[in-house]
Amino acid sequence: MKKIHVAAAAIEDEAGRILITRRPDHAHQGGLWEFPGGKLEPGESLTEGLRREIDEELGVQVLASDPLIRVHHDYGDRHVLLDVHRVPRYAGTPHGREGQPMRWVHPREMQADAFPAADRPIISALRLPSRMLITGADPRQPRAFLQRLAAALAAGVRLVQLRTPGLVPAAYAALAEETARLCTDHGAQLILNPPDGYQPDAALPGLHLPTRRLMALRERPLPADRLVGASCHDREELEQAARLGLDYALLSPLRPTASHPDATPLGWERFAELADRANLPVYALGGMGPEDTARARRAGGQGVAGISGFWPH
Repeated sequence: MKKIHVAAAAIEDEAGRILITRRPDHAHQGGLWEFPGGKLEPGESLTEGLRREIDEELGVQVLASDPLIRVHHDYGDRHVLLDVHRVPRYAGTPHGREGQPMRWVHPREMQADAFPAADRPIISALRLPSRMLITGADPRQPRAFLQRLAAALAAGVRLVQLRTPGLVPAAYAALAEETARLCTDHGAQLILNPPDGYQPDAALPGLHLPTRRLMALRERPLPADRLVGASCHDREELEQAARLGLDYALLSPLRPTASHPDATPLGWERFAELADRANLPVYALGGMGPEDTARARRAGGQGVAGISGFWPH
C-alpha cells in the first residue's frame, strides 16, 4: 500500500479563524476542503516540509508553529500520516498560488462532511482547549460547588466535565442546569458525565462516556455538533473511541493517584506511544495540573484533564 507523509498547517488569524483551501476536482478527495500542506520530500524534515509547502501553496513564510495532532488514516489505496501544526505567526498575505479557492473559517463553523475523513480529528483538536476541568467536591452542597466552578471559570477554564459520583439523577439534572448557565456566561463548553438513570433533554450540550459504556456502543450517541468523549486506558479503548468518531479521549492514569492506588501508571513515554496512534485528541489524566500542559502537548496530547489540580478548594 502506498504510504504518504503529509505536513499540514492550521494557519490562524487574529480572530481565531483557520485558513482552509479546496482540493482540485480531479485530485484524490477532490472538491473537499482541507488544511494546506503537502507531501514531504525524501530526506526533508517536518519543519522544512511545512515551510516549503506553505510557501509554494500560499506565498507566506511560517514564522512559528506548534504540533497540533498526528492522524493516521487508511483510504484503502493509500495510507496517509498527517502531521498537523498550528501556525499562529507567519509573514505575507496568503493567496492561492495554484489557483485554489481559500476561506477563513472558525473551527466551530467547520462542517466535517466537507473535509476528507482524515481531516476530521483535526477539526476536533482545533475546537478543544488544552485543559479540561473535571468537577470535584462537593455536589451535594450546590451553592459551594457552583462558587468553586465560577472561580475556575473566572481563572480561564473553558472545558468542563460535570462529574458528580453519588448524586441521584434528579439532583444531577438540577445541578447540570445551573452549571450550563455558568459555562455559557463564561464562554465555556460543558460535557455531562451523568449517573445511571439520568434522562437528558434534547439540549444535551455534550457527553462523556465511562469505559464500560464506550466499549458497549456501536455508533456515536450524539450528532456531530455535540461533543462526545470517553475514558480510555489502553490501545483497544482508544481504537473504539476513534471508530465511533468521538471528539476526544481521556487517557489515564498517567501518574499514581489516591483515587486509583492499584492502577499501573502509564508514564509519559507510554502516553506518547498511545496518543500517536489514537487518531483523536487525547488528554492526559491522573495527577495532572495546569503546569503539565506543555509536557502533554510535547508528548502528542491535546493537553491535560484533572480534578484536584484544577478544582478550587
